Amino acid sequence: MLLTSHALNRQQPQSACHTGLQEGAAATLRASRHQQQARSSGRAVCRTAGQSAAEPQTASREDLLSNVDEAEQAHSNGVGALRHDHHYSNGALPTEPRDVGHGVRVRMQDLHKEFTTRQGTSVVVSGITTEFPPGQTVALLGPSGSGKTTLLRMIAGLEATTSGRILFDDVDATAMTVQERRVGFVFQSYALFKHMTLAENISFGPRMRGFDIDIDARVNELLELVELPGRGNAYPQQLSGGQRQRIALARALAVNPRLLLLDEPFGALDPQVRRSLRKGVKDIIARVGVTSIVVTHDQEEAFDIADRVVIFNRGKVVQEGTPEEVQNHPNSPFALYFTDVDVNRLPSTCQFMKRMGLQRQGKPFVLFRPRNVRMCDCAPQDAGARGFVPATIRDLVDLGPQQRVFLRFDDREEIEMLLVGWAAERPSQLELQQRVYVRVDPSDCMPYFPDEIASQ
Repeated sequence: MLLTSHALNRQQPQSACHTGLQEGAAATLRASRHQQQARSSGRAVCRTAGQSAAEPQTASREDLLSNVDEAEQAHSNGVGALRHDHHYSNGALPTEPRDVGHGVRVRMQDLHKEFTTRQGTSVVVSGITTEFPPGQTVALLGPSGSGKTTLLRMIAGLEATTSGRILFDDVDATAMTVQERRVGFVFQSYALFKHMTLAENISFGPRMRGFDIDIDARVNELLELVELPGRGNAYPQQLSGGQRQRIALARALAVNPRLLLLDEPFGALDPQVRRSLRKGVKDIIARVGVTSIVVTHDQEEAFDIADRVVIFNRGKVVQEGTPEEVQNHPNSPFALYFTDVDVNRLPSTCQFMKRMGLQRQGKPFVLFRPRNVRMCDCAPQDAGARGFVPATIRDLVDLGPQQRVFLRFDDREEIEMLLVGWAAERPSQLELQQRVYVRVDPSDCMPYFPDEIASQ
């Protein structure tokens, strides 16, 4: 099956990841039937001016391009990109997938994306320059509207850049089509074909590309990988949500992508299944060795699954690093505020902050984590001399290995204290309305303006 260089280089229509699945499925089935009919009958003929009638018959150029475009657009509309190479000597599609190795290194150079409407121009991604190492899992973490999904779509080729470059290893991929980038997609909605068995879903990509491999063996290998052996004849509706997501991952890996993109992959699952599936997906990605990018707004999810975390806000990278670096050394008020949903916020002029001797730097509010609050072990008469401030216990919450203590100061300001490990036994000796003495080290506090933690 041949394609002209014009067809391969043609810009694909821009379409949303999560829409057009039914239309895509119908288009794909039509394309598959047309290809089978063309192969079986050999009736379609494509001749150049100098071609003799005795030459072998092939599919007509118009029919072939139409069929392939339908199938490829179906994948662009939400099923996942079929694998293409961007180095074809004569426009021919590959006959088998290549080994992934350790995935591709993804680099972005001064990347911008703007949308223009009647209301004006909206800057969604602003001047992003960063690099994702090959073979690692990177989590794009940020609130809704921060630009993380738009960045993922630009990396995938589903959204054109306004300016800047995207490079895969040392190759400029900015103008490549979705198919040429060789990416696999895993979506929150699974995007599985309900009328196909699990085996047919997984083998869809390799069959459409005509890979010269033992497809049945490939399907069985992937079913083993996602811990669903022998389930190839089942249908998606017979599976749980977690199992469907595993099949979606297997389908994305079936065409050996060099880059795997996961858009809120666990968002539709309940918390218990989500935690279990995260570990399974993390292990699978590590075994395959493909570079993976996960979009999420869930802090626990990002820190659990990723080798590297990139925090987004207002279209810019706020901080990036290992999960430990981002958690333990936030570089800005937003990084601290967003990575700890229970962070304490107090006016910098309140009684507690004044007693701590905090340098306000002219900022009206202060952030600090519940785990940094310390309770006094000394006698009440010594607490004031040691810098501790009296507070009243408003509530106690037992979380097993952790204990949360909610405190109210005499000026009516409230904070939360987190007790972990041996200190978690202390609430058994604490009671509601009891007076205690607490402090926080000024070095653990971060003054801020409200605008510094805003997401819009």
